[in-house]
Amino acid sequence: MELGVYTFADIDPTGAGVGPAQRVREVVEEIELADQVGLDVYGVGEHHRADYAASVPAMILAAAAERTERIRLTSAVTVLSSDDPVRVFQQFATLDLLSEGRAEIMAGRGSFTESFPLFGHDLADYDELFAEKLDLLLALRADGRVTWSGKHRPALTDQPVFPRPVQDPLPVWVAVGGNPQSVVRAGLLGLPMALAIIGGMPERFAPLADLHRRALAEGGHGQAPLSLNLHGFVADDAARAADIYYPAHSGVMNRIGQERGWGPTSRAAFEAMTGLRGAYVVGDPGLVAEKILFQHELFGHDRTLLQFPIGEVPHADVMRAIELLGTKVAPLVRSEIAQRAG
Repeated sequence: MELGVYTFADIDPTGAGVGPAQRVREVVEEIELADQVGLDVYGVGEHHRADYAASVPAMILAAAAERTERIRLTSAVTVLSSDDPVRVFQQFATLDLLSEGRAEIMAGRGSFTESFPLFGHDLADYDELFAEKLDLLLALRADGRVTWSGKHRPALTDQPVFPRPVQDPLPVWVAVGGNPQSVVRAGLLGLPMALAIIGGMPERFAPLADLHRRALAEGGHGQAPLSLNLHGFVADDAARAADIYYPAHSGVMNRIGQERGWGPTSRAAFEAMTGLRGAYVVGDPGLVAEKILFQHELFGHDRTLLQFPIGEVPHADVMRAIELLGTKVAPLVRSEIAQRAG
């Protein structure tokens, strides 16, 4: 079981709190600590909004590459539908060189749509853009000279693309939010899948893990890793974890909810979601480990990423949560999974 953290580099859109310069530096500090305490992965997600600072995750991850030794560095996600796959490949190939083979791309269609008009794309082509650009990205990583044609980008004819990464192939994950077609696509292509679960009961998503495995087999591929990307937080005691995480989490969810027509959240609803069968992985190290292991029984997954830094969670509390995840939670989880495998 790989354990890690991801963030969108949240900032205060009003300008009254943490700004972009401070936040991107904090993210690099978090990645450095995560490496030191033995975590496996840190992810930075791409957004193009006033409330997030990470519009180019590869640049933040590149800064962290120079201050870390072992931790894997991934986007979480790259909005591939509105980007140029050639530039995405070159950015992460360069990150792979800087990190000596620790870069990953987590490609997604994007749950926010700001990048589409920003880069001149039509939302009517939402699905088609992702399928086509994923096809090109995989062609780019497969060969140094690429011949390819599609509808939404100029064709390439025996075009060399440099630099080449250390890893061959450069890892590409497909991020999904519950769409069965996206799950099947990842499996048929033989790609690992990152499943985002930010509400409801995770057990309801377990059939998607089985669907991914069936699609892998149908596509003639062996096993491919599965990640669960979840909201969560860990503190020295469970009450403190909830007290720290809830205000920041509810602030973000209510702000986004107003945009999307969701009802407001509440402390009672949040507390319900922190139970064993709920989506939020919040508690002391023992409870967090127990929940990760419970989910492993449901999914048989290979990686858990938790969004500790969300909204206005103080940086010092995030750093403590990372320390606890690496030094307290990870040993419990890895020991139990090793016993199950043995």
